[in-house]
Amino acid sequence: MNALLWTVKLLFLFIVLTFALKNTDVVPVRYYLGLQWHAPLIVVILVAFFLGAVAGVFASLGRIVCMRRDISRLRKKTDSANAAESVTSQRISDAL
Repeated sequence: MNALLWTVKLLFLFIVLTFALKNTDVVPVRYYLGLQWHAPLIVVILVAFFLGAVAGVFASLGRIVCMRRDISRLRKKTDSANAAESVTSQRISDAL
């Protein structure tokens, strides 16, 4: 299984590397007010991918924080219930 995973990783690396080598042409990226940026196409693609990934993380950050808060609250509730159960079983064993 480990060898298969490494093979897939190496294949993916090879595909990305050959894609980068084939897309080295300099392209202009135009912005408002006549601003331009000239960079290799692969750099433009990687920057766009990175910015999209960062935007996705920020978009899901609120939901992640909310879920962690709920998990913390539920763990506290479970711990207090387990503590109460432990006290009850201790009292029953002392009574016997």
